[in-house]
Amino acid sequence: MKSKKPESIMASDEFALGKIAAELVFVELKKCYDIGSLFVLGCPGGRTPRSTYSALANLIQKNNQSLSHVVIAMMDDYAVQSNDASFKNVDDKSHFSCKKFAYDEIRDVLNGDLPNKNQILMSNVLIPDARDPKSFEDTLMKLGVDIFLLASGASDGHVAFNGVGSGRNERTRITPLSVETRKDNLKTFPDFASLDEVPNYGVTVGPATIVDVSKQAIMLLTGSEKNQAYKRISTATKYESDWPATIIAECSNALIIADKFAATSN
Repeated sequence: MKSKKPESIMASDEFALGKIAAELVFVELKKCYDIGSLFVLGCPGGRTPRSTYSALANLIQKNNQSLSHVVIAMMDDYAVQSNDASFKNVDDKSHFSCKKFAYDEIRDVLNGDLPNKNQILMSNVLIPDARDPKSFEDTLMKLGVDIFLLASGASDGHVAFNGVGSGRNERTRITPLSVETRKDNLKTFPDFASLDEVPNYGVTVGPATIVDVSKQAIMLLTGSEKNQAYKRISTATKYESDWPATIIAECSNALIIADKFAATSN
């Protein structure tokens, strides 16, 4: 286990942050292409990484870079409980489906106008399966994740759907969602009319998953609402269960990129 604070970079705004993160991702993505290897990018949904996905798309188009070797691994998805108490992922046509987000806001954005043969395959978009969480864990352990992009909840420090109190050794699993996490997701998915519409469960990678599968981890923090998150994460030297995003302190090649609004107090 690592025991030191991650390196931090401060960007002028969310767009500058996106460019910095995108350049780091692009270098590794191209390196993997050049040696004929898969490139696995671990991705959160939500608002924070959008500027990174946009900037990465620009680099891909500018360099006419093939993405045929790219695998997108999403961190989580909402889950619903059936009458027999089993779980399944929400309908992927739902506005809040993480699978829909992965296709619409990551795959389609990155593919842009690339010819079909150079695009990310639909089959290379991986979503944790609420019916069989362990299968996703096993897949990530087998593939590895070249870069895991991470984000932190503003109010409770959740990372993926790991809320306050999540154990350090938790892996991909079904988990109940805290009120704080569900409130944060009202902003992520504005088509929710009220908190009552936000699902109560999710399927998510665990803190141990993130540490064990990632070769590099990059925490993205944007906006003044993430100031507390920056303070907690940038000073952590190990996982703190009351702010799960501190798991980055234990990741290999960990980096925090924060815009000046997140990194400075008002």
